[in-house]
Amino acid sequence: MYTSLDDNLDKIVRLLKSNKPGYLSGEHLSKSLGLSRAAVWKDMKKLKSLGYKISSRQKSGYKLVSKTERMLPWGVSDGLQTETIGRKIYYFDTVDSTQNFALKLASKPYENGSIVIAGRQTHGRGRHERTWISPRGGIWLSILLKPNFELSQASLFPMLTSLALAVAIEKTLKLKPKLKWPNDVMLDSKKVAGILVDASIESNQIDYLVIGIGINFRIKPSIISKSIRGKKSFYGATSLVGAKSDADPTVLLQAFLVELEVLYNRAIANNLRGIKKEWEKRSDTIGKNVKISTPGGEITGKAVGMDEDGALLVSSKGKMQRLLVGDIYRQR
Repeated sequence: MYTSLDDNLDKIVRLLKSNKPGYLSGEHLSKSLGLSRAAVWKDMKKLKSLGYKISSRQKSGYKLVSKTERMLPWGVSDGLQTETIGRKIYYFDTVDSTQNFALKLASKPYENGSIVIAGRQTHGRGRHERTWISPRGGIWLSILLKPNFELSQASLFPMLTSLALAVAIEKTLKLKPKLKWPNDVMLDSKKVAGILVDASIESNQIDYLVIGIGINFRIKPSIISKSIRGKKSFYGATSLVGAKSDADPTVLLQAFLVELEVLYNRAIANNLRGIKKEWEKRSDTIGKNVKISTPGGEITGKAVGMDEDGALLVSSKGKMQRLLVGDIYRQR
């Protein structure tokens, strides 16, 4: 595990970047960091193992050739324009579930806004304890938030998170994703991202929220499709970019965290005006005939809109149904 508190690695990368494309001597790095030359060499070796391409030349020192594709804490925090979300970052090359680790952080102080990122998950979780396939090339993360919200506002977060992600994708990749209620981001009518929200409630107040986000950034869709094909709620899977794209996942992640914090702060201030409209504008659900599986049974009707708190409004058999949870598994 690496964190945004791993100062030496962060400082070395910053020093190399600031001197790019030239070389920095080991002696200069040693003095700047207050480390021995042997310690600098060990950290260089570690950075190379993390995917950084670093050239070393006798009597010249070290030169950063290219950065890693891994979303390491110091790379994500470098230039991140947020105040709360991403204040502390944890990175695992492989973990069972970022959601599980973030839930363990929830009881600790000073973790509000912490994010957990993984290069790969072995037991990623989706809604209703479904398996979330998380191969390398995706963006797999969880965000811990401790808002002073009432329980009734918990349903806002799938809406806020999916909208923030859609806007970030539009801005950074120039794509036009659609939003499928309650928690999916779609591209070309196939799933490209999903959201999971775990909440802890005390005295009708939200003690903390852990928002899990899985984004198929640069993956092979067949890896996911072959595992879940045939299930009622499966719409197909796709990837945001292809294998040959030079798009940077860190750029998308940073943009998403910024957009989410903006919406989060608006929710805290109870300033939700326009958010519902922005979500509905991107909706892949509103205006369509839908069949929805809910805890109370199956509902068939037409999705006519969304409430201010993220509930789906469905016209069914002459009545208006207000749904907070459910799975849409057929649309026409």
